[in-house]
Amino acid sequence: MYENQSTSTLDQGQSTFVHCVEDYSKPTTLLDLLRQRAFQQPHKRAYTFLADGETEETQLTYGELDRAARAIAVSVQAFAKTGDRVLLLYPSGLDFVTAFMGCQYGGFIAVPAPAPRPNKPVTRLEAILKDALPSVVLTTSAILAAVEKLSAQTPELKTIRWIATDTLDRDLAERWQEPEVTSDLLAFLQYTSGSTAVPRGVMVTHANILQNSAELDRAWVHTPDSAIISWLPHFHDMGLIYGVIHPLYKGIPAYLMPPVYFLQRPFRWLQAITRYQGTHSAAPNFAYELCVRKVSEEQKQKLDLSSWRVAVNGAEPVRHDTLESFAAAFARCGFKTSTFCPGYGLAEATLKVTSSNRDEPPVYQSISARGLGMNRVIVATAAEHDRRTLVSSGHTVLDTTIAIVNPQTEVECSPNEVGEIWVAGPSIAQGYWNRTAENQRIFGAAIKHGDPGPFLRTGDLGFINGGELFVTGRLKDLIIIGGHNHYPHDIEETVELSHPALRVGCCAAFSVELKESEHLVIVAEIEPHYRAGLGQTSAQAPSERRPQLNPGEVVKAVRRAVAEDHELQVLDIVLLKAGSLLKTSSGKTQRHACREGYLNNSLELWP
Repeated sequence: MYENQSTSTLDQGQSTFVHCVEDYSKPTTLLDLLRQRAFQQPHKRAYTFLADGETEETQLTYGELDRAARAIAVSVQAFAKTGDRVLLLYPSGLDFVTAFMGCQYGGFIAVPAPAPRPNKPVTRLEAILKDALPSVVLTTSAILAAVEKLSAQTPELKTIRWIATDTLDRDLAERWQEPEVTSDLLAFLQYTSGSTAVPRGVMVTHANILQNSAELDRAWVHTPDSAIISWLPHFHDMGLIYGVIHPLYKGIPAYLMPPVYFLQRPFRWLQAITRYQGTHSAAPNFAYELCVRKVSEEQKQKLDLSSWRVAVNGAEPVRHDTLESFAAAFARCGFKTSTFCPGYGLAEATLKVTSSNRDEPPVYQSISARGLGMNRVIVATAAEHDRRTLVSSGHTVLDTTIAIVNPQTEVECSPNEVGEIWVAGPSIAQGYWNRTAENQRIFGAAIKHGDPGPFLRTGDLGFINGGELFVTGRLKDLIIIGGHNHYPHDIEETVELSHPALRVGCCAAFSVELKESEHLVIVAEIEPHYRAGLGQTSAQAPSERRPQLNPGEVVKAVRRAVAEDHELQVLDIVLLKAGSLLKTSSGKTQRHACREGYLNNSLELWP
């Protein structure tokens, strides 16, 4: 069932055939959108892939993308019908872009997933396969060559037709016939990260995508001179919607790089913004923190970030300290604080729910941590010790509605209460694939004695102040001890700052039950350059010239910091090997999985 259909390729100079008419007033599907770009701007470069984060490996014009997409659609139509799911297994690169658009040109439902890695578990892939039941898998010839070995772990793969799209004959494009694709049809299934549950396939329509892109454009103002730089994974909502689809929506160039090369050397991201005069780029909070810690003074001298107009910070809690430290660290490179656009979104809303607008400086609010523990919003002064400075995730645009609702009573909260964030609007997805009962509860919510919706229950907690949304945490991750609420990311931030040996962004706080009450447990990674010991010795071999670390000192520092900042006693503190904290493929901490690992003694301990 594995297939390399052809190895012939299309010469760059070959003319581009576009099966279309000139009347493109307003595209209603991704298929319409690409055909319009290919007809109007066939030779304009759309995507450039930086293979190692620096070297231009491949490029695609709109005409080339259109032709490749039509060829892929024809090849898949031999084995699938309109509405079938097609699994996309690709490493970072433009092959994914052509395959995704090929699905749109065939009327198939694309299912992006992370490419399998050698000798790594494929649990997430197995879950997606069982849920989506794809008819075809699109991939590269390199991955196809390893399918037999992969199938030994996942037998379901043997029953599916595989096609390597990087070796297809592009002349197949001439046989393409336009399918009946309307705005209300599903364009793709966005599988959630699985940070709090088994991955679920969010059903996203063409209308959802175009509406969300309109909202992105309204807030962040993309012009013909704009350029998007992205290292985000293409199989997650922010990387797919903003890194791949939105550049097509606006007809602006996108420069893409593999996430691993950013993580290895964060300078590459900022270097690409400098080199290509990038105006818009998005990343989670940890990425900005990583740049502050890893980009050297010498590297900063090579950067010019003055072209950067919108630096989106989303996908995880946005930290006030991170925004301040990044702005200070890169001010000499031309970066302005007003460039930051903190935002809030989730796959179930296609991507964006709220954000600050372009050229609006971030909005901060200091509130009482004790009040927050009781779901109350109490403004705190700068002199109060227990204050928490929160960053606004901005506000809605166009037709999106937000309500803050008590998750137990489903009654709308008063303005000074923290509650669950409920969202309604045309960007809200159609539900989870094959989960009818769950969809009614999560996507069909109604406020008691209020707006009948339907609302999406996000599972996130927050409040609205002055029209600005402040996200305080995740409902399922909430730690309740002694009747008070504690947000794990607040505790984790305290832990990370308590000792220099603790890795930033590599800590998990959760509760366990002991003698019918909840107690706090913390697991945290140690920086890899430390070795176990009681202190620095004077006669070390060159291979051992690493600082020694007394783990007891780290534990003591963590206990003291958590007690002072949160008035909590820690039951247990576990120090982990660098790189072993359980996270999703998008980098989100899997607190529930960490809790299970702690309880069954399966965590990788340091040293």
